[in-house]
Amino acid sequence: MCIFAVRVFLGILLCAPYQCLECPFGCECFAVTRTVKCVSKDLLTVPQSVPGYARTVIITGNNIHQIAPDSFTEMENVTNIILSNNRITEMASHSFSVLINLRFLDLSGNQLALIHPEALSIPGSPLQELNLSRSLYNFTALTDLTTALRWGGLGGLLRLDLSGNHLALLPPGMFSHLPNLQQLFLTNNSLVAVYSGTFSGMNHLEVLDLTQNAFRIFRAEALQELEKLGNIHIHLGNNPYTCSCEIRNFVTWLNESRALLDVDAVRCASPGALTEARLQRLSVQAIGCVVPVQAGVADLTLQTSYVFLGLVLGFVGMVFLFVLYLNRKGMKNWIIEMRDACRDVMEGYHYRYEIDSDPRLGHITANKGGSRAQAHLRLALSQQLPNDTCIVQVPSDTQIKQVTTFPPMNL
Repeated sequence: MCIFAVRVFLGILLCAPYQCLECPFGCECFAVTRTVKCVSKDLLTVPQSVPGYARTVIITGNNIHQIAPDSFTEMENVTNIILSNNRITEMASHSFSVLINLRFLDLSGNQLALIHPEALSIPGSPLQELNLSRSLYNFTALTDLTTALRWGGLGGLLRLDLSGNHLALLPPGMFSHLPNLQQLFLTNNSLVAVYSGTFSGMNHLEVLDLTQNAFRIFRAEALQELEKLGNIHIHLGNNPYTCSCEIRNFVTWLNESRALLDVDAVRCASPGALTEARLQRLSVQAIGCVVPVQAGVADLTLQTSYVFLGLVLGFVGMVFLFVLYLNRKGMKNWIIEMRDACRDVMEGYHYRYEIDSDPRLGHITANKGGSRAQAHLRLALSQQLPNDTCIVQVPSDTQIKQVTTFPPMNL
């Protein structure tokens, strides 16, 4: 009896891989592990007629360029699909919509250039893990993926792997439609900065991997974005950090952040004197922040100079006012003398103006005596002639005849 049971068990093990009636051509089917493997068979399409007991389908190393809506018909029981290294370039709309029990999807190592906005849409949102490492062909594919993540209804996604895609930047809000995401892997890309809103909406994130990118420094905007994630695991090692004075805010954040960091792997790549030095242990002097300190001292010295100059000017002003107070009488006499002198000058000008504007002297002309004799003559006449005297010019000589006017007689 025991021998018969052993024979039956061995028969099952030996025959399971060769169930030709149920296993697709070029594939291997294992009923015990509920697995179907189609590895390096130069398949051009996804094989059909997969056994109903299959839960894991492994299709790798083929030439399947497109995933169509009917590629996975009659596979509603499959929970894990591995489609790595198949040279897939296009995913059509609702490519996986029939996989209502799908939990794990691996599309790594492909060349995705066209991704439909609803390519990842599955009713009920069962997908929990999505591997897209080394699968995006260009930046346009990243834009398509951002749209697919938005419209895919992937509310249940817990793990996303985008490693090795040569990503230079991440669009703001790219992961905002993955509210339950717990693990995000962005290792081995070309990221140089983290911008505001990059990780918005990720309230349940537990692990963020940013290792092996092109980060040289994390500026204030990036540090604020990372700080919003809370006390999660953040991997920042193996980046070419430049340990200059500009990195001091990042060093401060490494020492004060509540996140769980791989501080031993965060090391300087330049300058040469600090190569492989841990950023967490760097001092202000080591990263060359002496110049800003000196600038601060210079500013303080300049402010002190301004204060001292103000005090000196105030003291000089007080001395000047004190001197004026002591010489107030002399200053008063000097001001009075200056006023009288100015008054005399003004009176002289006024008197000369009145003489020059007297109409009784307007007909006197100068002849041989010149302007100087005329001036003396006018002055003498103005002092001697009474108010009722007029001057008449004699044509024959230069003598001046005095004519006395009489009051008019009444006839």
